[in-house]
Amino acid sequence: MENIVISLPREQRIYVEEQIRLGSYGNASEYFSLLVQQDRERQTKERLETMLIEGLESGPAEPMTAQDWEKIRMAVRERTGQ
Repeated sequence: MENIVISLPREQRIYVEEQIRLGSYGNASEYFSLLVQQDRERQTKERLETMLIEGLESGPAEPMTAQDWEKIRMAVRERTGQ
């Protein structure tokens, strides 16, 4: 694990220390680690939501053909090296 040094305004430092004191987190590292994890999850959800909206707005769905499925299988084989 690597270290990162950060500077916080006094009010934020006090807030983090209060969260640790209340037992919500074991230490500042745990607190910031959770913040990073939550931010990654939020960004992933935003990307998924964007893709879902794009899919919904792309027009009416069309039935998959045997040729469509074969293209998908070939793409998977290429990616997995099979």
